[in-house]
Amino acid sequence: MTGGWVEAYPDDVKAILADGHDLGNHSENHKNMSQLSNGDCEEELMLVHNKVLELTGYEMFLFRPPYGDYDNDVINVAKKCGYYPIQWDVDSLDWKDYGVDAIIETVTKHKHLGNGSIILCHNGAKFTAQALDTLITTLKEQGYEFVPISQLIYKDNYHLNHEGRQIKN
Repeated sequence: MTGGWVEAYPDDVKAILADGHDLGNHSENHKNMSQLSNGDCEEELMLVHNKVLELTGYEMFLFRPPYGDYDNDVINVAKKCGYYPIQWDVDSLDWKDYGVDAIIETVTKHKHLGNGSIILCHNGAKFTAQALDTLITTLKEQGYEFVPISQLIYKDNYHLNHEGRQIKN
């Protein structure tokens, strides 16, 4: 959830939560977080956090930095704000608008795809919604199960490796 998306689509935010999905923080303004001061980073997190809390009563606790841009300061600020920072290890490349077939092939044949993978897709990308049914069906046929990220991630004693995967310490 970005702040602007929460403001523009409040009914969708409520529906996503009502359907049992995690709501995750993606910052107020979708900035490169590592380029912000710690105070500005905290403000980016808490502005959207409070919007979602006021709208739904839900306390978000998952944070994915925009652009995958983070450093130790961003991670520490996120943790201070009560967030588990997450990353992805499979990029659908949906944001490049290559088309439905490209999204499906990119994900289902991705070299990092495996148990515990987090797949990056964007709700505003041109072809993502059209690709999702086939993408989900194909992955299930390959034996994968979909779970909320809150059930997938480690919550302590881990680090993120260079591929965006959590590694247990």
